[in-house]
Amino acid sequence: MRNNLIIKDLENIYTSTTSLWDEFKNTQIFITGGTGFFGTWLLESFIWANKELDLNTNVYVLTRNIETYSKNFPYIYSDPRINFIKGDIRNFDFPKGEFPYIIHAATTSANETYNNQDPLVKYDTIVNGTIHTLEFALKSNCKKFLYISSGATYGTQPKEILHIPESYLGAPSTLDKNFDHSVLGEAKRVSEILTSVYSNRYGLETKIARCFSFVGPYLPLNVHYAIGNFIKNAVDNIPIKIFGDGSPIRSYMYTSDLIIWLLTILIRGQNNEFYNVGSEERVTIYDLAKKIVDLT
Repeated sequence: MRNNLIIKDLENIYTSTTSLWDEFKNTQIFITGGTGFFGTWLLESFIWANKELDLNTNVYVLTRNIETYSKNFPYIYSDPRINFIKGDIRNFDFPKGEFPYIIHAATTSANETYNNQDPLVKYDTIVNGTIHTLEFALKSNCKKFLYISSGATYGTQPKEILHIPESYLGAPSTLDKNFDHSVLGEAKRVSEILTSVYSNRYGLETKIARCFSFVGPYLPLNVHYAIGNFIKNAVDNIPIKIFGDGSPIRSYMYTSDLIIWLLTILIRGQNNEFYNVGSEERVTIYDLAKKIVDLT
């Protein structure tokens, strides 16, 4: 069941996007990656808006593990407007019918990355999964296609650049042995190019959201996210451990703001354009740990 914090977040998402929801009325939406951190918030938001506005909107969600998700989120799984399709992003069977809106958020899972996933599998999943989803967009008469990309496409942020603009032409280093980050960034870049090709060649209206770091309910606390690890340490009442000198800088957008922006970009974003999505507030890893200690 939802707690009061999540209810307030959903109310904030709904009131901030009221003017967008009519476009989804009496339609079908397809979401890949719909059972992840971002996806769960998208599903929660569609369920909320469906009930508030009687949208008659059906959401179809591609996932590899329906059983686990149904146990963790039974109220989402049992909602009559949410339909789960089991399959791999690279070769799933196309559901029948028209899907005017597609949100392609699938990548490899946080747990797979945390457990040192084979970088070749990561690349194959992201790139060929995008091709397969774009092909589905053509078959399903998609009107608006949102690709969830990553700030990793910019590569390492130079210290003299405080906020990366969309005009910045940086890219991941092909010699970076931190494959989790470099392969993710390069695979996302290739997927962006593919999205642009399909947009230009077939007239598919596409938008790209380059997402940075986020925090909020449903964030995994036991993988490679520093803020999640710090929160878990605080909850478990054990000292927060920082690996390094604590000087790296991050920014964290709250999840309800993330969903507001993703929905806005999907509906109002310009065709064949990408947008940075993230907080403008900078914080060092050390100050982040200190802030969590002070709050808890």
